[in-house]
Amino acid sequence: MTGNHSIVAKPKDRPKRVCMACGMPLPSRRRRYCATTCRSQLLHSLNRRTGLLRALNTRYATFYFTDHLILMDLLPYDMEQIYSYMLPRSANRKPVDDFCALANMLGAQWWHERDRTKKRYLASRHVLNQAVQNGQPKESVIPTTFVVPAVRMNCLVTLELKAADLTPANMNGRIKQAYRCQVKKHHPDLGGTAQAFVKIQEAYEKLLSWSKNPSYVFRGGFTDKWLYEGAYNRWIQPAAEAKKT
Repeated sequence: MTGNHSIVAKPKDRPKRVCMACGMPLPSRRRRYCATTCRSQLLHSLNRRTGLLRALNTRYATFYFTDHLILMDLLPYDMEQIYSYMLPRSANRKPVDDFCALANMLGAQWWHERDRTKKRYLASRHVLNQAVQNGQPKESVIPTTFVVPAVRMNCLVTLELKAADLTPANMNGRIKQAYRCQVKKHHPDLGGTAQAFVKIQEAYEKLLSWSKNPSYVFRGGFTDKWLYEGAYNRWIQPAAEAKKT
């Protein structure tokens, strides 16, 4: 619940093949986003509105959306319960626009209460009281750690590979198979463009070079949610899916 909005139940999960930034259906070659600009614009908008989360002393928060709702769950420092804010999505608007509307509404409530009481903690308590406490475990916003390859993501996008594909088991085989598949689609002799072919060739060579001495990094996050980390006061994009074992 946010203000006077009452939510009876969450709708079913959104379709898998939609952009994780704007919710639009994905082109066949795109795995997670319509375009890099779509992802970066959402991330920029989220990071411009961290003031409310700082005012609420947020340790972690997540933002995600369904076909009908936008949702933000947050866990303040020194608390055990999750505070959830939900708002119906507006027609013909991107999820980030509705998120900004939600953040602005809650921010206005915080400032109004702060000006009235002259107490920041009372203003924060007032905004937290607008949230739904639905018994979610705090682990639902505490990020999971993923092991991902230390390689440029655009190389994976170009060859239509997932980070989970770059595991030691048959790594070179997967890279070569993906390369051959893209060459068949985009070679100039087969109707493709020279620019696309050069891009594919460069991605292939970089991945092969990396595979000779592969390195990995540990990253925290969720595969289906945008994550806010209070320690760094920043939002980060959903993590690449880890390979199931």
